[in-house]
Amino acid sequence: MNPFVEKIIPLILAFFAGIAFKKLKLLSKDDAPVLLRFVLTVTLPALTIIAISNVKLVADMIYIPFLAIAVVILMFLISSTVGKRLKMSRPMFGSFLVGTMIMNTAYSLPFFAAAFGNEGLARASLFDIGNTFMIFTFTYYNAIKYGENKKTDKIDWGKFLRLPPLWAMLIALGWKLGGVQMAPVALNFLDMIGQPTVPLVMIALGLYFEPKTNNLGKALIAVFIRMVIGLGIGIILATVLHLQGITRTVVIVNSALPIGFNTLIFANLENMDREFAATCVSISIFIALFYIPLLIYLFRPL
Repeated sequence: MNPFVEKIIPLILAFFAGIAFKKLKLLSKDDAPVLLRFVLTVTLPALTIIAISNVKLVADMIYIPFLAIAVVILMFLISSTVGKRLKMSRPMFGSFLVGTMIMNTAYSLPFFAAAFGNEGLARASLFDIGNTFMIFTFTYYNAIKYGENKKTDKIDWGKFLRLPPLWAMLIALGWKLGGVQMAPVALNFLDMIGQPTVPLVMIALGLYFEPKTNNLGKALIAVFIRMVIGLGIGIILATVLHLQGITRTVVIVNSALPIGFNTLIFANLENMDREFAATCVSISIFIALFYIPLLIYLFRPL
């Protein structure tokens, strides 16, 4: 069997394990946010420090967060134009717009870790920082704008600045650039803490999987914009900037990621269309289960 396929199959099995756990009532959809919160605050920061500590820093890595920001802005321009022609209600349009702008970077981390090890994880984490910055600033602003809650009109910068993976990345980069070597005990501890990241993310995705048939056509358009047009944008950016190697793969594939879970969070928080948001997320996650590994294989460094 192809070594790449051998690495990807366990990830797919973990996703379906999440679905099975929910069907058997061993876990529920309500447990998924807890698992992802644990990943965000505990396991992913540890894994990020390990990845950056073990990777060689190269010049083209500096572009990655800014390319993520560029993708989000282009998605906004395309989705706002298309969405207004679909004659949706304001709450549904909000979920449509926000969904296409949010890339589910948590989804890609296990695949890049499996395919390229620390090299892939470090670059994917940098892309995640740019995407996350936009989620809690410009994208969140649009959720407020099109939601039915009028409690606030301000961006909460603290949500971005308090992100543990961001601080983990800054700490690791500081150590790396300063030439400081971590003690073997610290490396082993962080490695142990970071190991559950991959299975926990995939199981949480399985718990979240809950597609609906209402407004299926509009949901498929949102998924097409996020995953197909996003792919085209990634290819164009990588070509124009002459990106090479794993950096090129990360930018192209991450530009085509499924709709992120924060779409559901913002839909609930700002009273947008929750059911439409859940449908878009579920459909894109299922497609991405096979689509993203295929893209990683097709655009892998030769």
